[in-house]
Parts: sequence; structure tokens; C-alpha cells
Amino acid sequence: MSYVVAAMPDQIDAGLLEKARRVETATIGHKRHMGFMDPSIQAILPNRRIAGTAVTLALPGQDSTLLHHVIQFLRPDDILVIDRLGDHKHAALGGGVAVAIKATGCAGVVIDGACTDVPEIEQYDLPVWCRGPSPITTRLYDVGGSFNVDIACGGAVVHPGDVIVCDFSGVVAMPPAEAEADIDWALGKQAAEPAGHRAMQQGERLGERSGASAMVQAKLESLG
Repeated sequence: MSYVVAAMPDQIDAGLLEKARRVETATIGHKRHMGFMDPSIQAILPNRRIAGTAVTLALPGQDSTLLHHVIQFLRPDDILVIDRLGDHKHAALGGGVAVAIKATGCAGVVIDGACTDVPEIEQYDLPVWCRGPSPITTRLYDVGGSFNVDIACGGAVVHPGDVIVCDFSGVVAMPPAEAEADIDWALGKQAAEPAGHRAMQQGERLGERSGASAMVQAKLESLG
């Protein structure tokens, strides 16, 4: 295996990024089906919500040589998304890697695999989404890997330059050309939700509000 180091992607437009920071992944999930990562990829630190430009890395097995090299290229508002190529056992990110990434201004990291040194990740306040902690770390074996290529992370395809949104529910990746319409729709839904909640607190039934009761009743009537 050899190394591939491609150019950094264009960063997400500032206006779109501002909206992406306010949207909830679960609200996008009411409309969009593609791009959601496996629900086992969750935030290591509580109460974090980030959005940014996908910078991608495919990192094999026990080797983290390429990760150490490419940290220098990370920028503010980037999110490093790491495909561990099926390895969920060896932690590629711990305290030393966390502080190096945090120093670049990178917004956070998403890993289809494990991390370690959670207290240090918390100390350096690096938002990390992954499959959980592991005591077994990677090494500098000089095996290879690929930087800024299309990857798979938690079952979702991620392209360099995609919009990444991470929060308390999980992670979604969206191509910039598709992201804005879905984010605008989701923000509109979020804005309308408090009024709907108040209506139900005052007695409106959920089934009537959503239309589910009408569907059930129509089905029952059609069956005689």
C-alpha cells in the first residue's frame, strides 16, 4: 500500500456554514435519507454541535503515519473524517493527536472507529464523534493511506468538501449542492416546532396533528 495526498477541498460558504451550525441532524433526517452515519458513531464529549467542511482520510488498521503527517494541512472550520477501513479496535486518536488537531483550529473529528485518552480529549476540548474508546492504539508503521479522497464512514459516502453536521444525535454528510435546500427546510421545521408542542400541551392530539389518525381511520373504514 502507498500514500495518496490530494489537494485540500474548497471550504463551505460562510453563509451555508452558519445555517449548518444551527440545524439538527435529526430534523434533517425527517427529509433526507442519504449521508447519515451509523448511529453507533456518537459524540465522545457531551453538548457539542459542530458543522464544517469534510477533509477525508482513509487510514489502514494499526497504522496512523499518514494522520500524523496531514494534521498540518487542517484549517479552521474543517472537520476531519476518518475511514478506518474496517478497523474498530485500534484507536488512531488520543491525547497527543487531539492537541495537535486542536492547535490547527479544526472544528472536530469524525472516526469510523475508536479513540482513546478521553480525559485529554476533554481537556483540549476537541469535539470527536466515534464508535467509542479503546485502549489499543495505532503505531507509525508506514503502511500507507489516502488523504482527501472519497471515503465511507459509518456506511455513508463522504466526499472531500462535503458539508458535515455533527450533534447529539449523530453525523450527516451532504454534498454542498444538495445541503442548503435540506438545511433550509429543516431550520423551518425547527422554527415551527415550539408552536406545535404548545398546541399538544393544550390538548391537540398528535394523531390529528400529524394526519396519522385520519390514515388509520380511512384504512379501517375501507376494511368495512
